[in-house]
Amino acid sequence: MARLNPVPMGAVILGVAGLVPFLGFAALSVAGNDGGLGTLGLSPRTILSAYGAVIASFLGGIRWGAAAARNAGSGDYLLAIVPSLIAWAALAAPAPWDLRILGVLVLAWGLVDQDLPRRGLVPRWLGRLRLVLSGVAGAALLVAA
Repeated sequence: MARLNPVPMGAVILGVAGLVPFLGFAALSVAGNDGGLGTLGLSPRTILSAYGAVIASFLGGIRWGAAAARNAGSGDYLLAIVPSLIAWAALAAPAPWDLRILGVLVLAWGLVDQDLPRRGLVPRWLGRLRLVLSGVAGAALLVAA
């Protein structure tokens, strides 16, 4: 059996830090509190949807980078652009569908990318970390929807 490498502490810290906007803006949205953002013409929900789209695009970048680093097939490059296309289209969807689409996308992509560690394109710890981070982020988006 292959030895499980521990998750690098930097990846854990930055991954958890990346959840703070999901959790914070989702909490403000659910509470109906704008956190003072209204004075800037913004809402927590708008920021949450934009952040969700940016992160979904980042998730596609993980696959792109893994494919480039390991000289994987063109199918990986094609699949890598799917989260960006869906996420940015979700921003045009009316509420609550925008956050619902983003939430399902983030949750699903955590599962889709589980083939990367199995194929040896990324370390095994990344697959485990992605499941946790995608689970929390996707749940926050869905709760705020």
